[in-house]
Amino acid sequence: MVIKNIEIHTMNSEDIVIENGYIQIEDGKIARMGKMSLFSHFTKEEVLNGNGMKAYPGFVDAHTHLGMFGDSTGFESDDGNEDSDPVMPHLRAIDAVNPLDRYFEEARNAGITTVVTGPGSANAISGQLAAVKTYGKRIDKMIVKAPVGMKFALGENPKVTFSDKDQSPVTRMATAALIREALKKAKKYYTDKKNYENDKENYDCPEYDMKCEALIPLFTKEIPAHFHVHRADDIFTAIRISREFDIDYVLVHATDAYLICDELAEENPVGILSGPILTDRSKPELLHLTPKSTGIVSKSGIRTAIVTDHPETPIQYLVMCAAVAVREGMDKTAALKAITSTAAEICGISDRVGSLEVGKDADIVLYNGDPLNIMNKPETVIISGITVK
Repeated sequence: MVIKNIEIHTMNSEDIVIENGYIQIEDGKIARMGKMSLFSHFTKEEVLNGNGMKAYPGFVDAHTHLGMFGDSTGFESDDGNEDSDPVMPHLRAIDAVNPLDRYFEEARNAGITTVVTGPGSANAISGQLAAVKTYGKRIDKMIVKAPVGMKFALGENPKVTFSDKDQSPVTRMATAALIREALKKAKKYYTDKKNYENDKENYDCPEYDMKCEALIPLFTKEIPAHFHVHRADDIFTAIRISREFDIDYVLVHATDAYLICDELAEENPVGILSGPILTDRSKPELLHLTPKSTGIVSKSGIRTAIVTDHPETPIQYLVMCAAVAVREGMDKTAALKAITSTAAEICGISDRVGSLEVGKDADIVLYNGDPLNIMNKPETVIISGITVK
């Protein structure tokens, strides 16, 4: 396929905009792109005339529970919180996601082509997150990267979940202690495995431990820890633990982050997944919730993505969240990047998605007008070269 006569907003690091251009797609990837003056060389493909529409990379929602909590159903399809044990790093999102959940269709119709989804925040360690496309019937064929992160939770949620069960943790201290215990055990397990692999004569192979195995990618820096945090003190606990074990970390929600930007700028986290902002202050941790926060954090120099935390905010309103952030002071380009390239960079999937560049997945959204005008919606949505809307 070739899409011609379009205004291409690459959302790449140079913020390149091609005012009248084309994109050529081959095998689900962007094969060529450029100005229309170069288009005459490629005329055999199916041609879609954009007639001046604006092309953006498919939107990326970097923190959701899409497919983990069923649409219009109850316990039968609520698979986001395995609250039988506070430490569950070996759980995998891909074993619970239902791609036929109606919200997948609503996501792609809204131009959202990639999401990070996974378990909720009931556990101190909840399990492995996955980055997946929003088009497909079989999760194995939709994976962009899995695991893409390990979910941790601090603050109210683990306390509330397990205090009702008369089980630890019931305090923030206990939540942090459980996380440290699991990481300490996994690090020793990893060291013992390496010693055995390097010198099988003098070292014994440790007995297989599924939980420890799941945590090893944190120590090898293959994935970061995604910490569910709201309050400032919980943010600093996440940083403290990450320092102790030399692991990369992403701050998820980080409601109070705008109050401590000076401190966070010193720490240089992988990034902040900010949101949801279209929600109420439903619990004490959200006391300082404001739609201004994302813009304040972004302007402080910290990489910031905008997320829905679906189903907290239904996923189809991701672009509306970005529009609200701009209305409340966020730079417009930064907000668009917060749901495209910056979101992909924070989640370690920018080699495939998040910007329109040769070699990346052909995830393209076409608009007549400004996507941040809430009266506009995508005219065409393409995922991996397949037109899905």
